[in-house]
Amino acid sequence: MSEVVNVRVMDRDYSVGCSPEERDDLVAAARMLDQRMRDIRGNNRMAAIERIAVLAALNLAHELQQTRHQGGALGDEFDRTLGDLERKLGTLAELPERA
Repeated sequence: MSEVVNVRVMDRDYSVGCSPEERDDLVAAARMLDQRMRDIRGNNRMAAIERIAVLAALNLAHELQQTRHQGGALGDEFDRTLGDLERKLGTLAELPERA
């Protein structure tokens, strides 16, 4: 079931529908976006809100891409390590038992 959550970004109110389980994450995301947009705007109060929003979105998307690439590299390393362990266990299983 969806509920309406009110968030505030750059002094503007937005109503967003989400499930109750997602509410806290949505509020946290809105706070993060608000802070990013304020950082980009800095002291330039005349900057267009649309430009600030696009720059913030590009920054966040870039960070997401970097995280995915890092996660993929860690997953590859995990797979290699797991494969090495499986081969070692296979080798140990083939050795004769000692009495």
